[in-house]
Amino acid sequence: MTRSPTILSIDLGTGGPKVALVGNDGTIVASALRPVTTIPLGPDAAEQDPEEIWSAILSAIREVLAAAGRPAEDILGISCTSQYFSIVPIDDSGHPVGPMIPWMDGRGAPFAQALYISHPETPSRWIETTGMPPLPSGNDSLSHILFLQNECPEIYERAAKLVEPADYVTSRLTGVCASNGCTAFAMLLTDNRELDSIAYHDELIRLSGVDRQKLPELVPIGSSLGPIRKEIAEEIGLSADTQVFAGVNDTHAAGIGTASHLRGHGALNIGTTCQVLAFVDDMRTDIDHFILSMPSPVPGRYMVMSEIGLGGKPLEHFLTRVVFADDGLAKHSVDDPFERVEEALGTAEPGSGGLLYLPWLAGSQSPRANPAMRGGFLNMSLETTRAHMLRAVLEGVSFSLRWALPAVEAFTNETFPFLRFSGGGAMSARWAQILADTMDRPIHQLSEPRFVNNRGTALLAFHALGRASLDET
Repeated sequence: MTRSPTILSIDLGTGGPKVALVGNDGTIVASALRPVTTIPLGPDAAEQDPEEIWSAILSAIREVLAAAGRPAEDILGISCTSQYFSIVPIDDSGHPVGPMIPWMDGRGAPFAQALYISHPETPSRWIETTGMPPLPSGNDSLSHILFLQNECPEIYERAAKLVEPADYVTSRLTGVCASNGCTAFAMLLTDNRELDSIAYHDELIRLSGVDRQKLPELVPIGSSLGPIRKEIAEEIGLSADTQVFAGVNDTHAAGIGTASHLRGHGALNIGTTCQVLAFVDDMRTDIDHFILSMPSPVPGRYMVMSEIGLGGKPLEHFLTRVVFADDGLAKHSVDDPFERVEEALGTAEPGSGGLLYLPWLAGSQSPRANPAMRGGFLNMSLETTRAHMLRAVLEGVSFSLRWALPAVEAFTNETFPFLRFSGGGAMSARWAQILADTMDRPIHQLSEPRFVNNRGTALLAFHALGRASLDET
């Protein structure tokens, strides 16, 4: 029997990596997940350990290759996607010299705000050039770099390069430290006006005060970075000829995996955070609704960046901190807090008995950016049950997406006749129905939705190899 070629896809999310071996028809041949710890350091401060991330990726790869039982020559390449607006300081060999500063960390806020004070033209200058201004909340990669530069000078000085997580992974795999228009976007230092000629912008680098030598080399989007390092190939059982492709961020991957890059198509993604996924033909910015466009791996098209805020995280928070918490009241923890969610949702009527939930546990972004926004339950009564609270959480997240959808459709000049649904949230058929009710639109719940990003990056790799078209669903 002839085996189809495959791509080894790495999706590094906030909660840890998902690794999958993906066939050229999108089949998930084998998959593995590993958790990664987020270390809370106080209000608006968090870190992750890049070595823990790397070990988790290697462990997941070994499991996938063992489960697949495929010869190494069947695996044509490695593709990578990751969370973004996160920075890893690395040395010349790609090894970390400090912790990863993830997207939820806001310790760079004072330095982002200082740009607005010292250079009043900052918002317009950045929007014109990159499509996005530095965030006063400090939740972007430029702010993280400025935080390291000003508050952690020893790490900043030791770092040969400051890279996004996807570029960290590819540098460990290949020994080549490189970024591209898709991953470098989050550093807000590139001129993105022409997709075919994305480059660092000297004036933005000067205004920010960042050392240009610490920025990774830019390669074309979709490039092969070369073969995997021989010692890594031997360690995990791959051919030393296996090509590693330049990474993309997880919104790009979800956009490709849901076929949102096709005209007239849109999607919803609910992972740790949630997004409305879509594409446009040019760089544009709706700063009032905080909807932006960023370079994409699809030739001639930009990806819409409509980050709503937390998506699946409020559900996890409710289950682990309220329902199954270990605290002074009792020990309620369970191995899988999500196991009974579908059953419990069926016991609460739509509308959750009048209970409302605000899902902004860490601020809101699109369609109204407010980092100080916070969440809560409203209209609780003596009839309120835990099932009502559970359903209200899902309804609250769904309504936040509904709030953003008209602004995204206006931004794209398109009305989506249906919406595909991806991410961990799409494992719930009841959540899909809640979204259909709130969006007043058909929701297409994708199969194996947690691995949509893996499918997306695999399709990009097959496309780069000339074995797939991006014009097909």
